[in-house]
Amino acid sequence: MTTTTRPTSDRAPLGKHDIAALIAADIPHGAFVNLGIGQPTLVADHLPADSGVVLHTENGMLNMGPAAQGDAIDPDLTNAGKVPVTELPGAAYFHHADSFAMMRGGHLDICVLGAFQVSAAGDLANWHTGAPDAIPAVGGAMDLAIGAKKVFVMMTLFTKDGTPKLVPECTYPLTGLGCVDRVYTDLAVFDLTPQGVTVARTFGITPDELTARLDVPLTFSGS
Repeated sequence: MTTTTRPTSDRAPLGKHDIAALIAADIPHGAFVNLGIGQPTLVADHLPADSGVVLHTENGMLNMGPAAQGDAIDPDLTNAGKVPVTELPGAAYFHHADSFAMMRGGHLDICVLGAFQVSAAGDLANWHTGAPDAIPAVGGAMDLAIGAKKVFVMMTLFTKDGTPKLVPECTYPLTGLGCVDRVYTDLAVFDLTPQGVTVARTFGITPDELTARLDVPLTFSGS
């Protein structure tokens, strides 16, 4: 493992809403963004009202708002994960084919996806564990992974049994090759570059502990 300067570790690991808020803060003003099914959808709840971010859903909606609550729930208004959502002024609806054309045509600035594994080279595995009894669910992830200008991954860094999800090479079926730019986890944020994996920030874990638990060479940015 290689290291350079070491950042200060924040005191505790992040919860899923903390990770979502961190991602929301890193999305540039006015960006066009797709949020993948699962935890990435929480990012919508943490975007400031003046962010100018336009959320796109693969089931055919543009300018989606935060999750709907109480009387605001409309069963006909959902994101790709079937979660009731709100609409912002200027929201538009369109056919799935048009939505996927937006994804494949390079019109999205960022997509945020979950993952089973991400490799040091930026390969993404998020649709199937390869287990005989697992139900594959690729959805639009392959289109997003290769179509968005930048791919952010939101995930826990380790499985429940402590196995790393950031790995030298993916062992699960791949979604896309070399497509991931940044990985946000409960313990650290990683930038994946042609020069290797850089740790931008840590949470509740020291650089030495992180280095010891991963089989990926790491460099550390300044705090």
